[in-house]
Amino acid sequence: MRKKLACTALVLSLFILEPGCKKDSEGTEFIKPPVAAKIKKELTSNGQARVDDYYWLNERDNPKVIAYLEAENAYKEAVMKSTVPLQEKIFTEIVSRMKQTDMSVPFKKKGYYYYTRYDEGKEYPLYCRKKETLEADEEVMLDVNAMAEGHDYYDVTSPSVSSNNDIIAFGVDVVSRRKYTLYFKNLATGEVCEDQIPNTNGVAAWANDNKTVFYGEKDETLRIHKIKKHVLGSEISDDPVVFHETDVTFETYVYKSKSEKFIILTSQSTLSTEYRFLASDTPNGPFKVVHPRERNLEYHIEHFKDKFYIRTNYQAKNFKLMATPVDKTAKANWVDILPHRQDVLVENFAVFEHHLVVSERKDGLMQLRIIRWDSSDDHYLDFDEEAYFSYISTNPEFDSDTLRFGYTSLTTPNSIFDYNMNTKERELLKQEEVVGDFAPTNYRVERLMATAKDGTKVPISLVYRRGLEKNGRNPLLLYGYGSYGYSTDPTFSSEYLSLIDRGFVYAIAHIRGGSEMGRSWYEDGKLLKKKNTFTDFIACAEHLVDQKFTSPETLFAAGGSAGGLLMGAVVNMRPDLFKGIIAAVPFVDVVTTMLDSSIPLTTSEYDEWGNPANREYYDYMLSYSPYDNVEVKDYPAMLVSTGLHDSQVQYWEPAKWVAKLRSLKTDDNILLLHTNMGGGHSGVSGRFRMYKETALEFAFLLSLAGIDN
Repeated sequence: MRKKLACTALVLSLFILEPGCKKDSEGTEFIKPPVAAKIKKELTSNGQARVDDYYWLNERDNPKVIAYLEAENAYKEAVMKSTVPLQEKIFTEIVSRMKQTDMSVPFKKKGYYYYTRYDEGKEYPLYCRKKETLEADEEVMLDVNAMAEGHDYYDVTSPSVSSNNDIIAFGVDVVSRRKYTLYFKNLATGEVCEDQIPNTNGVAAWANDNKTVFYGEKDETLRIHKIKKHVLGSEISDDPVVFHETDVTFETYVYKSKSEKFIILTSQSTLSTEYRFLASDTPNGPFKVVHPRERNLEYHIEHFKDKFYIRTNYQAKNFKLMATPVDKTAKANWVDILPHRQDVLVENFAVFEHHLVVSERKDGLMQLRIIRWDSSDDHYLDFDEEAYFSYISTNPEFDSDTLRFGYTSLTTPNSIFDYNMNTKERELLKQEEVVGDFAPTNYRVERLMATAKDGTKVPISLVYRRGLEKNGRNPLLLYGYGSYGYSTDPTFSSEYLSLIDRGFVYAIAHIRGGSEMGRSWYEDGKLLKKKNTFTDFIACAEHLVDQKFTSPETLFAAGGSAGGLLMGAVVNMRPDLFKGIIAAVPFVDVVTTMLDSSIPLTTSEYDEWGNPANREYYDYMLSYSPYDNVEVKDYPAMLVSTGLHDSQVQYWEPAKWVAKLRSLKTDDNILLLHTNMGGGHSGVSGRFRMYKETALEFAFLLSLAGIDN
C-alpha cells in the first residue's frame, strides 16, 4: 500500500491536474497524484490507427508540459519526504567511501605524463601533465571546476593535445544535450583561442601541422553527419566538408591513429562499417577508403608500421583478426592473424612492437591473451574469481613490453596493473580506494545459470554479505540491460554497498541482447527476437526465487535506457513477480519513436529494433512496447526517472508512460516520476552530485523493503 502522507499544498495547473488530498476508507488524508489531461491524438501507420491520449506531452516548450513535470516532481518530493533523512544518510555514505583527492594512474606520451585528479570536495576533475618525469612541476591544462562556475550542468569531453604538445582541444556541453562546442587552449600562454566550433560531438583529430583539426558536426537529429576541417585562426563558417554521410542509418566519426600517422574517418551503422584514412602530414589530401561498406560487414582498423590490423566479422560471426598492407586495403588482401572460433568472441586488441594483446570473451567472461609476433609464446592472464571483468587499459606507445590492463569484480575495486609480457610479472599500480571498513572477504560472489523459456542457459552474477541465509525472504535487486550487444559485466560499484550492507542481494542478469555469450547472444535478443531479452530476465528472477535468495514480496528490478524498456516490458508481462521497479530514462514508447525519423537515434537503430514502416516489425514492436501495452491491472511500486534535455530517450516517453499507468493501474502502489529539469540522459554532472539520485533510488527500495535505517 502507498504511504499515507499529510496533505501538502501543491500549486498546479488545473488544466492538466487534479491536485489536493483524498481520504481512504479509514478517513486518513494522503496526497493525490497529478493527473495528466487526456487529449486524443490518432496515429496511423500500416493502415492501423492508435490513439495516444498523452501525445501532447511531446511539446517541450509548452508551459502546461513543464507544469505537469514539475507537479510530478512535487508529488515525488511529498511521497518521499519521510525518507529524506535516509536519503541524506545514504548520500553521505556513498560520498564518504570515495577518496576525496583521487588521481588516475599517469600514462606517458611524447615526453609528458598525463593524468586527471580531483581536489577535495570538488565536483570536477583537473586535467594535468608533467614533463619527462613524475617529479617535475605539475601543469594544470584544464581546471573544470573553475570552468564550470555559474553552470548547473558542465561536461568536458575528449581533451586532445596537438602533436607539438602546445595546444589542447576539448569539447564542452552546458545543457546535457550532447551537443559540444569545441575550444582550443594554448598551453604555453594559458590563453583560450577565439576559435569556438559549435554543434560537434566534442572530438578533434589533430593533423601533424599542429594547426589543422578534423571534427564531426551534428544535424538536427543529433546524428554526426559531416566531418569538417578547421585551421586555427580561420573563419569557422569557411570550414570545408571533407565527408558527408548522407545515409541516415549511419553516423560518422573521426580520430587520429595510435601511430599518429593517419587521420581515421569511420562511418558506421548497426550492421556495417566503412573506414577512410588520410596521412596526418598531408591534411589537405584526399581520404582513401579501406574497404567500401557492405551490408553485414563490420570491421575496425588499427595502424602499425606498414599494415592495418583489422577486427572483423568477415566470415566470422564472433569476429577475428586480420591484417592488410596500407597500400592494399581492399578485403581481397586481408589475411588472417587470429582465426575465428565458435566459442570465443574477439572484442578488442592492442598492437605492440613484439606482442599482440587480445580481449576475448568466453563463457561470459573476459580473458586477456598475450601473443608474441615470433610465435614463441601465447598465454592468458590468470584471474581467480568466479565472476570478473578485465580490459586493456591505456597503452599509447608501441615500443613497450609492458601491457597496462584493468581488472575488477563485484568485490574487487577497479585495479590498474602493469604486466611485463616477457617475464609475466604484474605490478598493481592502483586500486580504487574504498574509504572506511570495506573488506572484500565480507562478501560472497556467485555465478548461477537460469533456464530461459526456450531452454537456453542464462548466466546470473550476484553478490551479498557472508552469513546471508537463503530463506526466500531477502530483498534482492536484479539489474538488466540486454541491448545493442553491450555486455553487462560484473564490476565493482561502491555505492551498492549501501544496499548490500543492509541485507540486499545484488544480481546482474546477463540476458540475450548483450554479447556475454558471443555474437549469437546479441542476435537472439534483437529485432524479431527481442522478446527473448524480456523472458530471459523473467527466467532469472524466477530462478533466484526458486533458489531461495528472495521472493516476489522482496524482489526488485532496475534498468536504464534500453534497460528501462526491459523494465517496462517485464512489468507488463509479470507484474506479480516484483515488489518494486526502478526504470531510469526508459525507452518505453517504442513504436511512436521508431516511426519518427526526426528523433535522435531513430534512423541509426532500424537494425536494432526494426523499421516499423515494415508491417512485420510494426506488429512485433507493438506487441511488446511498454507504453502501448499498459493494461487495467495491478502493477508493482515504480520509480521512473528522466531528464528534460535527454538526447537519447526523450523525456516525454517516461512522462507519457507514467501518465498512462496512473490512468489504468488498479493498485495502490507508489508510482513516481522524477524529472531532472536541468539534466539529460546521464543525469546531473559532477563527481558527487550524481549520487543524490542514487540515494533517492536506494531510499525508495529500502522503504519498500521495510528497512528504515
